[in-house]
Amino acid sequence: MVQKIDEITNKVNEASGFIPPLMHELNQIIVGQKYLTERLLLGLLTGEHILLEGVPGLAKTTAVKTLAQSVKADFKRIQFTPDLLPADLLGTQVYQPKTSEFDIKKGPLFSNIILADEINRAPAKVQSALLEAMQERQITIAGKTFPLGEPFMVIATQNPIEQEGTYPLPEAQIDRFMLKLYIDYPSKEEEKLIMQRMSSNNNSHTVKSVVDPEDILEARKVIDSIYIDENLQDYIINLVTATRDPKDNQLSSYDGMIQFGASPRASIFLNRAAKAFAFLQRRGYVVPHDIKSIGMDVLRHRIILTYEAEAENVTADDIIQSLFDTIEVP
Repeated sequence: MVQKIDEITNKVNEASGFIPPLMHELNQIIVGQKYLTERLLLGLLTGEHILLEGVPGLAKTTAVKTLAQSVKADFKRIQFTPDLLPADLLGTQVYQPKTSEFDIKKGPLFSNIILADEINRAPAKVQSALLEAMQERQITIAGKTFPLGEPFMVIATQNPIEQEGTYPLPEAQIDRFMLKLYIDYPSKEEEKLIMQRMSSNNNSHTVKSVVDPEDILEARKVIDSIYIDENLQDYIINLVTATRDPKDNQLSSYDGMIQFGASPRASIFLNRAAKAFAFLQRRGYVVPHDIKSIGMDVLRHRIILTYEAEAENVTADDIIQSLFDTIEVP
């Protein structure tokens, strides 16, 4: 087994060679925000989607655009508004008078990296159209189905302070985001550096494309082979199932505060994200720290709280932190 893990680690070291130059390009544009850039890489390496929540001006759009430029990927930014139509995302049929036939004009979702800005401002029909692309990796236009290319990931943003004119995302759609991230303000030192950079008229930096899509797809194969012990798999299951019945999992203080716990998709994503996190650390095996590092981001949007929890000012993050503090680590 040790020999097998060593072989996997060697493959990880070979396949992760693009990580340092990719991080260098991101850091040339993004000051601080290591948490954000690291999680964006996790989404890219797993091929899953990410939901960002944070006030305007925290470089969310800039980080996503820089990531796409670094990876030689097609990037599209879609501003979600209440009058947006499904055809604005998917595309539509266009009549050609010369041939008397309809051609398919593909929409912006036919790209590699999609930034869905203020996703909760669009109505249910638009969300439904986006859901097929996110889950099935395909788009249907006028009865014809078109597969999406790889890599493909949707990075959506929500503004936590402007709720007027917004539509709550369906739970089924929220569950399909592997990670939900809360983006915080930079530190004083980081903000000073940002101010100094942006105060100059010559602050432009050309982002270099340092990663081919083939490198990403090859890295995903290596990530799938990363070793995770069965005890750690049981640990993941214990964390997820504890959200469904806290009273039987030493969390009696939160009994009656969870309306619905995390679905089995949480276990799948936590397992995959832990492997991807180990890949970033250039390890061929998963350790408990990997699970704890990304567990909050995987679980926080999958727990539906009761009114009692809201009255007590209990958040999903509070409950998840209690899980990590209470459930025994193998």
